[in-house]
Amino acid sequence: MSVKPIPENYPRITPYICVDGAAAAIDFYVAVLGAVEQVRMAGPDGRIGHAEIQLGDGIVMLADEFPDMDFRSPKSIGGTAVTLHVYVEDADAVFAAAVAKGAKAVRPVADQFYGDRSGQFEDPFGHRWNIATHVEDVPPDEMARRAEAAMRSAPGGE
Repeated sequence: MSVKPIPENYPRITPYICVDGAAAAIDFYVAVLGAVEQVRMAGPDGRIGHAEIQLGDGIVMLADEFPDMDFRSPKSIGGTAVTLHVYVEDADAVFAAAVAKGAKAVRPVADQFYGDRSGQFEDPFGHRWNIATHVEDVPPDEMARRAEAAMRSAPGGE
């Protein structure tokens, strides 16, 4: 039997996040994003050494902090430079649920020029999530027109 270099049912790229409180984060992602817990490996001290949640056809791997291995969460390093983007059935409902469960609103849900209704929140563990529902298929010529208008109205635009 030959072993596949990319495991069956795993996407080509998978985010792996460090969370201060991985068990609570899994509960949050299940409740808010509809994630399904696939794997949880806890050590003798109760910290999660590795876990996997599934969001639709995507996977997010996560674990508790292990500073001695230089594995630190956004809270420990003063924030994150990464935003995780997730398509959901109802961006407004997911955003409201996230805020109700302790997330901080970063950018309220609104219709975007490219055909998504999206918003962004920071979860209670310091990770940023952009949630979106696709609401309109925008033809390329209209997309170009809207993008130009959006850039003109953006801070620093014309």
